[in-house]
Amino acid sequence: MKRLLTIVSTLALMLAPAALHAQAITPDEAAQIDKIVTTSLARTGVPSASVAIVRGGEIVFTKAWGKQSETRKVASADLPYQIASVSKQFTAAALLLLEDDGKLSLDDKVSKYLPGISGGDKIALRQLLSHTSGLQDYWPQDYSFADMAKPTTPQGIVDRWAKKPLDFEPGTQWQYSNTGYVVAGMIIEKVAGMPLIDFLDARIFKPLGMKAIDQDKAIGPNYPQGYQRFALGPVRVEKPAAPGWLYAAGELSMTARDLAKWDIARMNRSLLPADDWAAQETPVKLTDGSTNGYGLGVGTGNANGLRYVEHSGEAVGFLSENIVFPDQKAAVVVFVNADFSDAFTNIAQQITKLVVPPQAPSVDAATTVAARKLYDQLRTGALDRKLLTDNANYYFTATALGDYKASLAPLGAPKSFELVRKPRLRGGFVNRNYKVTYATRTLDIITYSEPDAPERFEQFLVMPAE
Repeated sequence: MKRLLTIVSTLALMLAPAALHAQAITPDEAAQIDKIVTTSLARTGVPSASVAIVRGGEIVFTKAWGKQSETRKVASADLPYQIASVSKQFTAAALLLLEDDGKLSLDDKVSKYLPGISGGDKIALRQLLSHTSGLQDYWPQDYSFADMAKPTTPQGIVDRWAKKPLDFEPGTQWQYSNTGYVVAGMIIEKVAGMPLIDFLDARIFKPLGMKAIDQDKAIGPNYPQGYQRFALGPVRVEKPAAPGWLYAAGELSMTARDLAKWDIARMNRSLLPADDWAAQETPVKLTDGSTNGYGLGVGTGNANGLRYVEHSGEAVGFLSENIVFPDQKAAVVVFVNADFSDAFTNIAQQITKLVVPPQAPSVDAATTVAARKLYDQLRTGALDRKLLTDNANYYFTATALGDYKASLAPLGAPKSFELVRKPRLRGGFVNRNYKVTYATRTLDIITYSEPDAPERFEQFLVMPAE
């Protein structure tokens, strides 16, 4: 339930930023997808997988493979899988919709709606959604712990975990917290005057033609079963958690096709106001100015100019991966009915290469790599002067190199190194500016490189930034 993976960072480096047109899956691509999935299931022992693919803003492929339960030996793409923490973006959307309705503000404090929550007078609602509240996570394990064999309620979770002392002051750190989402769900129900899943059904699922059910009810002969495995032992049916443990942190079950409909709404900025989608996808900054790319219920990133929105989920016996490339109108949804192995991410990664074909990195991407290489050399004092023009070599005297190393080396490796604006010509060179982010400070780099040799620099200046 708490797994949040970033396989798309690697994928994006291999993918081109050009938008795709709707294009049906070809017979050759279908055969490749079959091979990807069946090979991964055979390699890992995962019983089944269900996949949906969006290309050009349309669902172009859905299929399921393998054994979905002990009683259903033929897989069907029409069966809902438990999507666990992928549900969080729907909880976040519900709060955003209530804000649109004028019934609350994401800057409101928790104590305005729920008494007795630790730090409730300091925690803003958006901090519940961004995992920056300081509330201790009630389910950090990748298995169901002893108490999960007994039913619980949102209030039961809150009484046990949300009334403990905060792990940190709100906004100062990032820590995945299912507890924060349980609190958010309770606030939604109080303000909306109805169960969370009913609110989602009325405002999101029905308008999009989706069907979603509470995962506690997605149990029995008509639903996929979850499976587990101890080390490399036999694959066994896993006992579901007792009712009540997922709730707003991950309560939904749906088909891959239905989740893909939501992904298309994200691409098209439909159903929700555009600023709600933007709010979800805007990385939340901590008080020190740093961010890990997480927004409100989704992880985000940008690599090689390719923007992605992603979340994964883990329920008892289930794993899910949902990757969306909004600008390319592409998405890959992968569900498996096992909570072991990397099958779900492995399948998603390989299928994504088909959905957005690999192409050579752009000049800007290659130059960014070269710029980061040169920066690392300057901070460690091992300069390769072949990366510099004669003028740049003249600039980097022994004194300059000594100051660069002495001042940059203590900072260590940066958290991020990003191109911050489009390149522009000046004086026969190409100007590119970068922002270097550390936990406690930010640096600007102003570069000029040769048009015909963009990895050779005429200028490379590092300076403090706000």
